[in-house]
Amino acid sequence: MTARVTSDLLLVGSLPVDSTEAAFRAGSELFGNLVFALPDGETGPRGGWVSYERERLARPNPGVEVVEETASPTGLPRHAYETPVFAVRGGVEALHWDSWPRIDDAIASYATFCDLREQGVIADGLRFQIGLPFPSSAMNAFKADYARDYPIAARGFEDLVARELVRLAEAIPPSDLAIQWDLAYETQDIEGVLAWTPEGGWERFAGPVTRLTRLIPEDVLVGYHLCYGTFPEWPMYEAQDMSVLVRMANFAVAESGRPVDWLHLAGPRYLRSEDRRFFRPLADLDVGATRVFLGIVLPIDGVPGLRRRHATASRYLDDFGVAMYCGFGRQPGRDGQETMREHRDVVRAVLNERSGT
Repeated sequence: MTARVTSDLLLVGSLPVDSTEAAFRAGSELFGNLVFALPDGETGPRGGWVSYERERLARPNPGVEVVEETASPTGLPRHAYETPVFAVRGGVEALHWDSWPRIDDAIASYATFCDLREQGVIADGLRFQIGLPFPSSAMNAFKADYARDYPIAARGFEDLVARELVRLAEAIPPSDLAIQWDLAYETQDIEGVLAWTPEGGWERFAGPVTRLTRLIPEDVLVGYHLCYGTFPEWPMYEAQDMSVLVRMANFAVAESGRPVDWLHLAGPRYLRSEDRRFFRPLADLDVGATRVFLGIVLPIDGVPGLRRRHATASRYLDDFGVAMYCGFGRQPGRDGQETMREHRDVVRAVLNERSGT
């Protein structure tokens, strides 16, 4: 397979801006010559990532009941154990959703993307990027009786995704579209660190890989973002090494039923920048021409930190792009524009060092 993604930088998804137009303008100005696609920033209600699915999909469904409300005194969860707990109502054997609000948002964002491209703000050749959560991440609130309720919720969600992928591809030309599957709870499920999930984490990841990705038209670029989350901070769980991410990446490329164009594998916290044991599993990546982006850009340590992590990873992987460890819309620092500008400058500095320019 000839590589369709060759860029040096991936914008994972969320950006520290307050609107779709602002995300596209900043993305194009700051990163347009470094990336292959621009995300819409995941602004507004999507800023909380899968809290959007919890509140816009799960909560309103008549087959769902709220067992516990958020434990936060402000009503805004500060970490995973303050989120509401849902259950499938007794006697309900199937959940159905007519439409997915995230797809409505994507279609609206694409209209803005097209307007800005016509104005010359966005360069021709850049794609519109949308991030879609995988089932375990989207339906993570079913904690009351996960073994019973999650399979029901997941079946309904997969049915919804299958229908809405068709609607998305009808509204947006496949040649303009890049879809990123976002997985954070899946990685932790496989690691066995989620207190509410029983055994079976691998199948909760692997089944949707084989069933959902093949439904996406081949002209659409497709990637997987494999991460450990940022709720309330990065990472929600720090793995011993990258072996789980590598295993997931290899499976995704081999079993998706269509080309996988890129992979994003989150890196370590800054103190492990020179920990060869953490990066060593990268030697086992078997992903052909799929572009690998390592999430090793951390806002806490700038050029020196990225330089160290890049050098360590390069011992085990010859060629890769870089990215933030996760989306950074919820972590803007003092100023969102400053945060993005620093991100660009750090990446450029280290890439220029590596290329000798």
